[in-house]
Formats: sequence, C-alpha cells, structure tokens
Amino acid sequence: MRAPRRDRSSTGVEAGRDLAVEALAFIAADETRLERFLAVTGLGPHNLRRAAADPGFLVSVLDYLAADERLLVAFAAESGRRPEEVMRAFEAMRGPPPGAEP
Repeated sequence: MRAPRRDRSSTGVEAGRDLAVEALAFIAADETRLERFLAVTGLGPHNLRRAAADPGFLVSVLDYLAADERLLVAFAAESGRRPEEVMRAFEAMRGPPPGAEP
C-alpha cells in the first residue's frame, strides 16, 4: 500500500478526470476486474480506448467504483487516498442532480 498523497485531494473536474483515468488503469491492471467492468459496460478491448477519451465515460468509471464498496476501498488504498476523496471527485465530475437548485 502506498503512502497517502496529500496533494491530490482536489475535487475539481480536472482532478476528477485524472482520478478517473487512474481508476480505469487500476481496473485494467487486474484481469478479473477488467472482465467484469467490460461485461457491465458492454465495452470491449476494441473500443475501450475511444470511450476513455469521453468525459462522460470517465464519470461512469467513478460511478462504477462508487457502486462497489470493496472496489472503491481497494482503489483508494492502492492510490493512497481515502474513499471519501474518490467520492468527492465523483460528485464534482457528475455535477448537481437533475432539477437541483443552483
């Protein structure tokens, strides 16, 4: 396990994108995790790179992590973050819920 990274706690959209790319690499680094991710998303190795260039897809990567607590905790530990930091980045990228007051 890596030491916590204090300089990566930013929750801005750009930081969220960077975190989502890191999360995608984390998922892809393990064959079992990657197979499940591809099965859930309907993607394949042939179109994963193209999808990763879409900011909406990157939000879905963090959504995927948020939906699986064990995966979220494993990613947070691997990346030296707290799960709450990952969730704040997800919320920043996702934006307010539809119909929310500004």
